[in-house]
Amino acid sequence: MSTPFSFASSCRLRLALALTLLAPLAVPAQTAAPSAPLQTIERLDVARYMGTWYEIAKYPNGFQRQCATDTQAQYRPREDGQLDVINRCRQANGERIEAVGRARQIGAADSPQLEVRFAPAWLSWLPMVWGNYWVIDLDPAYQLVAVSEPSREYLWVLSRTPTVDAAAYQALLARLQAQGFDLSKLERTAQQR
Repeated sequence: MSTPFSFASSCRLRLALALTLLAPLAVPAQTAAPSAPLQTIERLDVARYMGTWYEIAKYPNGFQRQCATDTQAQYRPREDGQLDVINRCRQANGERIEAVGRARQIGAADSPQLEVRFAPAWLSWLPMVWGNYWVIDLDPAYQLVAVSEPSREYLWVLSRTPTVDAAAYQALLARLQAQGFDLSKLERTAQQR
């Protein structure tokens, strides 16, 4: 069962998430970036993208350090045209934690390029609190997706279900490798549901 965060814990988690999103802006990547720019999918039907996605794999990152299993993201439309983003996971001690953020599309209504922030709303005017969220691979049925950002420092593979067909996953990995991603950095996420 979920236990509520204390206000202080919630603020610390949000601050840690915000600072982690800012870190790539302050420190150059340690590895050479592929020469070709990162390609996104052609267009994103945001209404079809809404709902729950389970994390299948990711590049390790500091802001998910506390997550041991059952990582998922939920996307919900807002009346102002932006999206609510609710990320949840289970810590090693079994406690569920969550981070609530906001996403907005960049460009046209079918743009696969979004920005997301987990910083407080009063900081949303600062460009640096928004991190890139680019949909770079998505199957036609909107069941398996890969998300990254232009430097390829972050990568997530998400699915509508806690498990993925092995052949579909391997085909996605081949496409990611063709886009210049180092698959040796990818770690699978345990889904124990």
